[in-house]
Amino acid sequence: MFAIMENARLEELHLACDPHSGLRAIVAIHNTRLGPALGGCRYLAYADEDSAVRDAVRLARGMSYKAALAGLALGGGKAVIMRPPHLDSRAALFEAFGRAVENLGGRYITAVDSGTSGLDMDCIARHTRHVTSTSAGGDPSPHTALGVLAGIRATALARLGSDSLVGLRVAIQGLGHVGYALAEHLRAAGAELLVSDVDAGRLQLAVEQLGARAVEPEALLGSPCDILTPCGLGGAINPQTVDRLRCAAVAGAANNQLDSPEMGDALAERGILYAPDYVINSGGLIFVALQHQGHSGAEIAAHLGRIGARLTEIYAEAEAERRSPARVADDLAERLIYGG
Repeated sequence: MFAIMENARLEELHLACDPHSGLRAIVAIHNTRLGPALGGCRYLAYADEDSAVRDAVRLARGMSYKAALAGLALGGGKAVIMRPPHLDSRAALFEAFGRAVENLGGRYITAVDSGTSGLDMDCIARHTRHVTSTSAGGDPSPHTALGVLAGIRATALARLGSDSLVGLRVAIQGLGHVGYALAEHLRAAGAELLVSDVDAGRLQLAVEQLGARAVEPEALLGSPCDILTPCGLGGAINPQTVDRLRCAAVAGAANNQLDSPEMGDALAERGILYAPDYVINSGGLIFVALQHQGHSGAEIAAHLGRIGARLTEIYAEAEAERRSPARVADDLAERLIYGG
């Protein structure tokens, strides 16, 4: 356990167990040098405790990097709740988690993530104020989608010479809350859409409402397109898939798109421009963080608008130094987090 923490440079790892509600939760606090750790709470079925811990640790590190490059006075953290096979009361489980968050004394602020909702955050908020994205606060997904759209424009400009999306073929992997909202924006901007999702209903909706072309999930990564947009779970770019890609750029909403840092190098070697995921998908974090701090809608919108500019800076530095954007982004984030 300590080796995992040391390798990730993790500050704290907390376990919370409440047999009465069925709660088995892990909270990973990566770094609090810039401020309290903010990160979503996942509610998923995990194969075992080790898988849950590793997921929380990996995601917490990404949140630190995301907050730093987004210019937020926050650190990075993540929580995962292991979904039990049987549950008597979802509300009781999330209330128990709220008590666990309160016990951390404000070092961790929780929010929605995969498998959780604003209603779950409402249950947490009964026991702690260290929570955001409640049902009253609104869904952060549309803001993530807007940030990714801005990032795709910056990526198209850097790789294809224009930020116009008219006629561009964009392949979207995953049509969840963020993926579908992004598909709507891209279609409105004139892009041609290829889409895949394990949910047949969401897929059919995109075909009927957006004129998208449905592609089998296993075939999408190898489909010819201008921009590949991963919007599902992480690890889409891995040793088994990287050589199959037939795109000019990878720019999407998913966390941890690269299976390893070496995959960023492999993309660069193939001339495929990669938008570091924790930069391009930071819109949701920006929304929940600034809303939690009491900022106005106009201030939040202005901050979202900087995502494209940050990517442009990273691309320019990567080209000048002949390094992958993933390596450049990591170095920039680490300088902000650790100093130097």
